Amino acid sequence: MIVNADCIEHLKTIEDNYFDSVVTDPPYHLTSIAKRFTNSTEAKYGKDGSFQRLSKGFVGHEWDGGDIAFTTDLWKEVYRTIKPGAVLLAFAATRNYHRMATAIENSGFEIFDMINWIYGSGFPKRKNLLKPAHEPIVMARKGVNKNLNLDECRVPLDENDNPKNWHSNRDKKEYKNTENIFKLGMKNISSKQNNNGRYPSNFIHDGLNEDWSKYFYCTKASKKEKEGTDHPTVKPLKLMRYLVRLVTPKDGLVLDPFAGTGTTGEACILEGRKYYLIEKTPDYIKDIEKRINKFNKAFI
Repeated sequence: MIVNADCIEHLKTIEDNYFDSVVTDPPYHLTSIAKRFTNSTEAKYGKDGSFQRLSKGFVGHEWDGGDIAFTTDLWKEVYRTIKPGAVLLAFAATRNYHRMATAIENSGFEIFDMINWIYGSGFPKRKNLLKPAHEPIVMARKGVNKNLNLDECRVPLDENDNPKNWHSNRDKKEYKNTENIFKLGMKNISSKQNNNGRYPSNFIHDGLNEDWSKYFYCTKASKKEKEGTDHPTVKPLKLMRYLVRLVTPKDGLVLDPFAGTGTTGEACILEGRKYYLIEKTPDYIKDIEKRINKFNKAFI
C-alpha cells in the first residue's frame, strides 16, 4: 500500500494492532523554526536573511522544519496500530535524538536499545562543528518481549573465519559474576559455535579498512541508488533490508509513516515482507512508484 497523506491523520483511520513492525526515517528537524524564532521579532516580520533560509528546512526542504517526530501525537498512533511485541526502528539526528526518543517513550513504547549506523562520508555543516559520522536508530517495542530475527541477520563468515577458534568467557570461567547476572533474570545465551555467522550487533558502519570493519559494513546510498531523486536523506537499500529483516516476521506487514522515496518498500519486497508506505509530499510518491514498479509482484 502507498498512501499520499499526512501520517497522523491517516493512521487515525487504521485499526488497532494492525502492523507487524515499523521501520522509518522521520524528518530530523535540524532547522526548527518554532524552536529558534517563535519569540523573536525576526520570526514575526523577517522575510529574508537567516529566517528565510531556515524556514525552508534542511537543504531547502520545508518538510524538515517542523517537529512532528518530537510529538506524542505521532507515536501514540504508531503505538496503537502495531501489534503487541512489534518493534519500532526510527532514525534520528545526533543533536536531537533525545527529543524523539523521549516522545517515543512517553507514547507507551519501551526503548530497549539503539543501533548506531556509522559512515565515512559527510561534511561539517559549519566550520565550528564536527564532521557527522553516525546516525542513531531508536529500537523500541510495544509490550511483549518477542525475539528478533537474529539468525537471519548474522554476519556471514568469510574464508578467514573459523568458529572453532571462538571461545566463550563463560566456558573459560573468566568472569565470576555470570551467575549473579542470570539471577537478575537474564536468559542463558548459548555459547555454542554457529556456522551461520557472527552474532549481529547494534553497530553498523560503511566499511573502513580495518579488519574488524567487515562485521558491521553498510555504505551510504550511491548516486545510482538514489535514482535521480532530489530527496537529501535517502537511506541505502542494504541497510534498510537488514533492518526490515531484523524486526519483521516473514510475510509480516511493515509500516513506514515517512516513506520518502520508498526504500523501505523496496527492502520489504526483496525480503519477502509486505509494506505500508505513507508519504505526505506528492513529488516523492512518484519516486516511490518508480522504485516499486521495478517489481512485478503484488504486495499490500
